[in-house]
Amino acid sequence: MKSIQGTSHPVLHPSLFLAITLAFAFASRADSAPQIIVNSAMAESSSADVDARQLEIPSGTIVPIRLGALSSEKSKPGDQIKARIMQDVPLGNGSKLRAGSKVFGRIIAVTRATMATKATLTLKFDTVVQGKESVLVLTNLRAMASTLEVEFAQTPTTGAGESDVYDWLPTVQVGGEVVYGKGGEVYNGDRVVGRATYDGVLAQANSNEDANCRGPIDGNDRPQAFWVFSSDACGAYGFPYVTIGHEGRTDPRGEIVLVSEHGPVKIRSGSGMLLRVQH
Repeated sequence: MKSIQGTSHPVLHPSLFLAITLAFAFASRADSAPQIIVNSAMAESSSADVDARQLEIPSGTIVPIRLGALSSEKSKPGDQIKARIMQDVPLGNGSKLRAGSKVFGRIIAVTRATMATKATLTLKFDTVVQGKESVLVLTNLRAMASTLEVEFAQTPTTGAGESDVYDWLPTVQVGGEVVYGKGGEVYNGDRVVGRATYDGVLAQANSNEDANCRGPIDGNDRPQAFWVFSSDACGAYGFPYVTIGHEGRTDPRGEIVLVSEHGPVKIRSGSGMLLRVQH
């Protein structure tokens, strides 16, 4: 190495200086890499915690679902039931169950129709699945509607005129409440009870004394997702012979018993249900 005249400091050759600089740079990056990995893991853990909190479903939450076909003639205990959530369900913490998420259940018991015995079908819905997350729930049945009732509730009561927008036409919910178009108000008689969204209706649950159906429970008085049902809809709609023998609110809790007064219990694909989460 050469020295600058009048000093004792060495002068590094350019190539040697570059090599030393690169060595320090790589050492610095290697030292910081574990910190980057740790931070990433912490972020993933934090995200998982948020997802878990978002899937906490409060007691009193109403979950509108659409079913596949069910029959007391073909079903047997242990068979799985899969249904689809038909409207975004607000959970009260800024999160929601998204439309399209799944609800799973199973057949608990089946009674075949005979001359002396009514057909029954006992079911239980106990799992909600959204994305990769699943939550165990205890549910009861508030209302159910046949495929035709579901279709009628989504069909405008009047034909579209030349200047009418189809989405703004009125429809009638299962149970009788009137919806004045997408985004419009929902009326029970002359009383506004909710507002329509793109995929259903948001309203506070209203009691129905004639059907022994409750309003808000466990302090959950926030707007609920009713899809095609009225806010006070309770019982079975559009089924000539099928009734709800046990809705699952009392023991055995969570077990829904459907009873046919004539022949087997038959639920066509596309029928709807309003489940209610209870703790």
